[in-house]
Amino acid sequence: MLNIMKITLQGIFRDRVALAVLFLFIPSAASLSMRQVTELSITLSLSLISFILLLLAVFLGATSLWKDMERRYTFGVLSLPISRSSYLMGRFLGLALFLVLTSLVLGIAALLAVKTSSTIYPADREVVWGWLALAMLFTTLKYILLIAVAMLLSTVSTSFFLPVFGTICVFFASGITQQVYEYVHSPAAAKTVAPVLKPVVSAVYHLLPNFAGFDLKVNAIYSIAPNLQGLGLTAGYFCAYTAMLLGAAAFLFNRREMK
Repeated sequence: MLNIMKITLQGIFRDRVALAVLFLFIPSAASLSMRQVTELSITLSLSLISFILLLLAVFLGATSLWKDMERRYTFGVLSLPISRSSYLMGRFLGLALFLVLTSLVLGIAALLAVKTSSTIYPADREVVWGWLALAMLFTTLKYILLIAVAMLLSTVSTSFFLPVFGTICVFFASGITQQVYEYVHSPAAAKTVAPVLKPVVSAVYHLLPNFAGFDLKVNAIYSIAPNLQGLGLTAGYFCAYTAMLLGAAAFLFNRREMK
């Protein structure tokens, strides 16, 4: 499994694209805001990190298995004394480690961009660097979870269309499930929402990953201390949900016919 993880990392780094240079333009872009330069700098930094990690999670997670099977690489690897589950886990760990390393590089670039902005344009509110780092950490966990979703879809698909577009749909749907669930079960929706929709919405809400708890952007921008108990529950949710997704992916991959 460790060899598969190492090979995965090597293959990704051969095709890497340097995107950290984009953070050089954040202080200039943030200066367009006359009053909230530092806040805008943090917003742009976190948004850019999130966008880059989203692209990597979707396209690397959704195409990793497909490319291996399309190039017949999988057949050669699985002929060795290695189980399909170990192969799948090696792929996932390699992608997750690459996402962590990418997030680390982008995070350092973001911190430097925010530091530059806050030095040139001192903010009324002091930047709490710990909350900013914590926001980056939970953003990374969110997209590692999305990789697990993409790999689950890859185990049941013979092309890259379902994993790619399915992962994108899951990402956008998961971003609004919390709001939809709360609205459907609120007193205001009692007269406008059919009762039969409530169990359907509840089932979808519990089935899809909930990304709302991973978003700490507001805490980082306005230096608001996050709820540590809530962060602990979110971390536990990440571990449990990722384990279930990988378990389901391994179960399906072990029963897939290789042609």
